[in-house]
Amino acid sequence: MADDADGELRFPFQPDQLFDPPSEFGSLRETDPVARVRLPTGYEAWLVTRYEDVRTVLSDQRLSRAATTREGSVRLGPARPEPDSLMAMDPPDHTRLRRLLVPAFSSRRIERLKPGIARTTEALLDVMEEAGSPADLVTHLSMPLPIITICELLGVPPADRDSFRAWTDAALTLEPGAGEAVAEARERLADYLRDLIAEKARRPPEDPDSADLLSALISARDDDRLSAAELVTVAGTLITAGYHTVAHSLANSVLALLRHPEQLEPLRGGEQFPAAAVDELLRWTPGPVSGGTIRIATEEFKIGSTVVRPGDGVIPSTASANRDAAVFPDPDRLDLGRTANRHIAFGPGIHHCLGAPLAKAELQVAFTALLRRFPALRLAVAEGEVVWGKGMIRGVSSLPVAW
Repeated sequence: MADDADGELRFPFQPDQLFDPPSEFGSLRETDPVARVRLPTGYEAWLVTRYEDVRTVLSDQRLSRAATTREGSVRLGPARPEPDSLMAMDPPDHTRLRRLLVPAFSSRRIERLKPGIARTTEALLDVMEEAGSPADLVTHLSMPLPIITICELLGVPPADRDSFRAWTDAALTLEPGAGEAVAEARERLADYLRDLIAEKARRPPEDPDSADLLSALISARDDDRLSAAELVTVAGTLITAGYHTVAHSLANSVLALLRHPEQLEPLRGGEQFPAAAVDELLRWTPGPVSGGTIRIATEEFKIGSTVVRPGDGVIPSTASANRDAAVFPDPDRLDLGRTANRHIAFGPGIHHCLGAPLAKAELQVAFTALLRRFPALRLAVAEGEVVWGKGMIRGVSSLPVAW
């Protein structure tokens, strides 16, 4: 266990192997599934590690996301969540906003977006191929694809994507003492979105059916279903969530595939990368360092035999839950043929990731195109030389590949 000299369990944990979850998760699932941990901010919280307990916590309305925005509440990162953020709301406000956004991520809408995602992917791979082998997959594909996709969905001009990337990188840091930088990045993003929203409101689309998501949200605001502040923070939330998580998942997954050639080989040259294999990569690859967003208890209750009191922070670790042997046979093995995969990488309950269908579509399209274009794709460096970043979401910051 990662105990300090004073016996405290410090969280987030550092993995023993960069691609594997920290060994502490496995130990805690066996001996202390609801453990008291010390956070980088100095607060203490309960860390929940077993699959069934994590599912329960993520669906329990006695645990509030809105309470995390209050002064003095337990928090994992240097800055409190934005009160108007969809990810920091409880019902009924959360229900109202989610209902407005659900149509944008319907199966029908995602199918309509796939050709555009495919064109973007092919264009990015054209540039990578022209740059020559070896090339950095992070620079050429995993970072630009999701930011282009989410910006096109929202109607953000291409010239502004680099700024979005810089603001998002700063906003997602977990470094102690970075609260001021995080707040500044959020405010710069919010200022830009206010200006963009004002411009789109002055020039509404002629065809509402072809309107970008931001224009559709402006219509909802004008119908008094969405406040101006909510419109800004919802847009910012979608940009943040739609960029970093997918970018890291894409790069981490390609690394996982290249590390397991015996499983990758049968998939090379296939017409479409299997959806089941995407799900297994989502289960197995690293995600947020905490594996789940913190919640605050609003009343006393029990998780297993542990009493949680009002005001306590609770962190449900999906990263740990997705390696629980009680649910996943041989959980530490990547098995691209795994069936009945009940992973919770996107979380269950009311905060289930709205953009999950879009993220899975991006990954499937990207893997399909990458393996078709570069059938001999391989790592261009020794495995131990792959560079990992230090942020809220664990991912490779550079992935040199050759073909």
